[in-house]
Amino acid sequence: MPTPTERVRRAERSSIRVMFDLAERHDGDLVRLEVGEPDFDTPEHVIDAAARAAREGATHYTSNAGLPECRRAISDTLSGEFGVEHEPDEIVVTTGGMEALHLAVLATVSPGEEVLVPGPTWPNYETQALLADGTFREVPLSAASGFALEADRVIEAMSDDTAAVVLTTPSNPTGRVFDPEACRAVVEAAADHDAYVIADEVYLGLTYDGEAEGIASYTDHPEHVLTVGSCSKAYAMTGWRLGWLAGDDHLIDEVVKIRESTTACASSVAQHAAIAALTGPQKPFEEMHEAFRRRRDLVVDRVAEIDGLSCPRPEGAFYAFLDPGIDDDSLPIANHLLREHGVVLAPGTGFGETAPERLRLSFANSEDRLREGFDRLEEGLQTYRTS
Repeated sequence: MPTPTERVRRAERSSIRVMFDLAERHDGDLVRLEVGEPDFDTPEHVIDAAARAAREGATHYTSNAGLPECRRAISDTLSGEFGVEHEPDEIVVTTGGMEALHLAVLATVSPGEEVLVPGPTWPNYETQALLADGTFREVPLSAASGFALEADRVIEAMSDDTAAVVLTTPSNPTGRVFDPEACRAVVEAAADHDAYVIADEVYLGLTYDGEAEGIASYTDHPEHVLTVGSCSKAYAMTGWRLGWLAGDDHLIDEVVKIRESTTACASSVAQHAAIAALTGPQKPFEEMHEAFRRRRDLVVDRVAEIDGLSCPRPEGAFYAFLDPGIDDDSLPIANHLLREHGVVLAPGTGFGETAPERLRLSFANSEDRLREGFDRLEEGLQTYRTS
């Protein structure tokens, strides 16, 4: 019987890491469009609040669930920004969104049970399912629909073995925001199977074309939804490792018990930083949001100008899932673009089995670098097609 580590190693999709490692070893000028991290620094008022808290002695353990003030700030943000209603005692402050996802899977998935995820999908969900000794199943969405959430496909894939369904909206890697009616239908079907929907909404604060609403805000079964959030993306706080998990109180109680045997609690200093980010001046974050919106528009325009290149319109996050018009594994073309043209993208093979021919572009970079990257991408696609 393989250990969890061995099972994870076998399931690991290495193409994203391969491109990152190649880029790190490259000596020339590269336009890095493969990394999913804001290029902005954490605003000064957040840093000042954390430094002040540390100097005043906030350097000790907190409760497993997190500081009451931090949980209140998260509760107010979920309610005020996304319509998701949870009292502070229904929230656990976590070491980034990653730990929140891990705890959600551990709390809902028993050995042998199944985690369903619509694809294309972020690869870490499979790893987390395996670490819980569960199984993972990707449910391919249709490229013809622009990888919109097709509820019928997901519902048809559910069975008595299904313990959790992960819905990521806005999506990594496509940037799509899932239709509320489709999400509502999936939650209802999950409730009928006594399963949970894990709503990975770490990009919800980066929604561009409509209101940002959490799945738990519009379902008839909020008790079957676990909401995952984070300060990392919308607040430019990736290195602070501060996220949260919100859900029904009985399940959160179980999560807190598990938490005691993992990281115990999130960083006390990072929690004070989160309080400042969530409750303090919002202008820096609004300016970041607007910068991402402009970059999204630039990406849409440039994709439309390049023959043979297309993608679904990104409605949130900072990703475009490019179709280069080549029916093949995208790792070779990604290698070509990096080595010969100095632009780095993530191969679609890193996001499951649904669309291996695609390339994920991150527009978490300046407009000047995006323009340069598209110039190189256009030239690289031409030379690849004629080689």
